[in-house]
Amino acid sequence: MPRYTVHVRGEWLAVPCQDAQLTVGWLGREAVRRYIKNKPDNGGFASVDDARFLVRRCKGLGLLDNEDPLDVALEDNEFVEVVIEGDAMSPDFIPSQPEGVYLYSKYREPEKYIALDGDSLTTEDLVSLGEGHYKIKVLAAHGLKPIVLKPKEGLALINGTQMITSLGCEAVERASAIARQADIVAALTLEVLKGTTKAFDTDIHAVRPHRGQVEVAFRFRSLLDSDHHPSEIAESHRFCDRVQDAYTLRCCPQANLIETLFQALDYLAIGVHELAAISERRIERLCNPSLSELPAFLVAEGGLNSGFMIAHCTAAALVSENKALCHPSSVDSLSTSAATEDHVSMGGWAARKALRVIEHVEQVLAIELLAACQGIEFLRPLKTTTPLEKVYDLVRSVVRPWIKDRFMAPDIEAAHRLLVEQKVWEVAAPYIEKYRMEHIPESRPVSPTAFSLEFLHKKSSNIPESEDL
Repeated sequence: MPRYTVHVRGEWLAVPCQDAQLTVGWLGREAVRRYIKNKPDNGGFASVDDARFLVRRCKGLGLLDNEDPLDVALEDNEFVEVVIEGDAMSPDFIPSQPEGVYLYSKYREPEKYIALDGDSLTTEDLVSLGEGHYKIKVLAAHGLKPIVLKPKEGLALINGTQMITSLGCEAVERASAIARQADIVAALTLEVLKGTTKAFDTDIHAVRPHRGQVEVAFRFRSLLDSDHHPSEIAESHRFCDRVQDAYTLRCCPQANLIETLFQALDYLAIGVHELAAISERRIERLCNPSLSELPAFLVAEGGLNSGFMIAHCTAAALVSENKALCHPSSVDSLSTSAATEDHVSMGGWAARKALRVIEHVEQVLAIELLAACQGIEFLRPLKTTTPLEKVYDLVRSVVRPWIKDRFMAPDIEAAHRLLVEQKVWEVAAPYIEKYRMEHIPESRPVSPTAFSLEFLHKKSSNIPESEDL
């Protein structure tokens, strides 16, 4: 019996088909029906008949004709996506990307009005506002009348600064979200590569107490092996003969720090790009058997399967593209409007490319997240810490382990959406905050090469003076 994997609003649904002569339209309706059934609020639909949708392939995003038979249009177990027309809830619906092509119906004016006074709005009102179900009567709610604009005042309202600010706000929010989750992904990778936790010792980071660096080191301590969260994986290599870990592992607190309107956005793009650059190097370490002590490209039958080889190439390509996008737009200017605008900030491009850089960073970290979870498979039955096991479980709830080669784009997209929706942070954050609130003593496991400043002080105080010799 043919079976298809259908993506609807961020969820993957398996839809079996008993009759291959059924149409693509039937597959879309059946997927929407299953989606509605799984949602307490029916996903905002009164019935399946209310949903207007298009069906496209996940690979290449090619549109499918709803009238075509499934046995002609699709192969068994192919991945497809149902795009709800006019759906602002879709993660693909990003109005701030003017160069994109989206499959949604034209904007329709809402039929209802809501008087917005800022105090009487319910949660349902806020949701309805976000979904575009209401129009807002702000002025009437405050007894105000519309302003009649005078010459040039209209242009002042739409001269581009509002676009720069809005896209910049989105860029800052997404950069902050991916920066937080980059720490969690890197901690999971460090566990798989059997790195030490000593690089995150408080004494080390007190020497150069940058607030962001100290916070990143704290997050690593809260997630990695400790008395609070013991790790079997960490214990398995407690007395290894390594001198130190690679820079991309031991220096995450220093490298993952971002010090965050057009010059600010240029700086933001450069700062957040570093998260992807260092993440790509960790992916290399995960995939390289001489560095990870894991199977090549994280797959059991390396000669038959390419595993994460192409995923790593994808990450490297995104990092390379970011290098060009990180060229500051604020150094450029062109005279326009008959030289009345003889210096232009190029802030719009700064905001747009900052968002593009951030999306690339999200994609690279999604690949590392998948690779780290795949590495965990080869370390079983050993377990990592409780919070990192929760992150692993979250990933495995949307992506199954890599046994043999398959189309990887849906897996990367699923991991990407976990990061975009901050699901990884939501899973790990309670453990980080509990570690913070309970003032848990820092764990410093004994190592044959370990020493302390106190030990050195005692040792030096026991050395006799030269006159006593």
